[in-house]
Amino acid sequence: MTSIPFRSRLLRTCAGLLAVALLSGCASLPPVVADAPAPAPSMPTPASPPPPSSTPTPSEASPSPTAPSPTATPSAPSEARPLAGRVIVIDPGHNRNTNGRFIRHKVPAGNGKTKPCNSTGTATNANYAEHAYNWAQANALAAELRGRGATVRLTRSDDRGNGPCVNTRASLANELAADLLLSIHADGSYRKGARGFHVIVSTSMAGGDRIEQESRRLAGALRAALPKEAGVPRSTYIGKGTAMSPRSDIATLNFAKVPAVMMEMGNMRNAKDAALLRSSAWRARAATAMADAISAYLG
Repeated sequence: MTSIPFRSRLLRTCAGLLAVALLSGCASLPPVVADAPAPAPSMPTPASPPPPSSTPTPSEASPSPTAPSPTATPSAPSEARPLAGRVIVIDPGHNRNTNGRFIRHKVPAGNGKTKPCNSTGTATNANYAEHAYNWAQANALAAELRGRGATVRLTRSDDRGNGPCVNTRASLANELAADLLLSIHADGSYRKGARGFHVIVSTSMAGGDRIEQESRRLAGALRAALPKEAGVPRSTYIGKGTAMSPRSDIATLNFAKVPAVMMEMGNMRNAKDAALLRSSAWRARAATAMADAISAYLG
């Protein structure tokens, strides 16, 4: 056997040991893995939809009735419409009365007396007729009273006809059992310096003492309101400063069974009074004054 030199054997032995070491070292190293991207932030898992229910959701259910919107509380009737439920009859005195024969025939006036059915009334010196003034003032008052809630009726429907006669002027108020009857007139005195309003009350009413007493109370309320609110003075020629005229010959009042008075709103023959009576603005003031008096009386 050929001997191998010692140096050669040593080199072979070292080479073999190195090979073994390299093989075992590689096997123990972990495999090289490329960097993976960072994981995305975790998202909450959506909840599973609830199982269908037989109970409808609010959007599916029938809508509940809408609650009524709050509204302003209406004013009490005594504040907003103080005359609600009241019935008032206004008598615009006279009429155009073109049928002379009709208006001249005699009718009962109460107390066994008679007088002509009616007339056209007096007039201003410029021929503004009383019947026209009475009609205008009555309608102004009616509008004011209706605005306060009253039911208002007039004894005539226009300013072109004849009558009604004085003995039937109170009939409508009696039939309706009205709260009151107010007859509108204007006077026509030629007495020098005669001006101002006065209130006529009957001393012989079909309604008796109680109605006469109530009529005087109504007259007092009207007397207090007119000078203060409408600026017209008390009569300087009737009533001795009281502006009250008790009479027994006024058929319109005598046949009344409800409180009733007759207003003589001024003297048409006096220039100052005539200027007031012709003024629509003044008639509005007078209407407000009388409505205030009526409200106070009925209140």
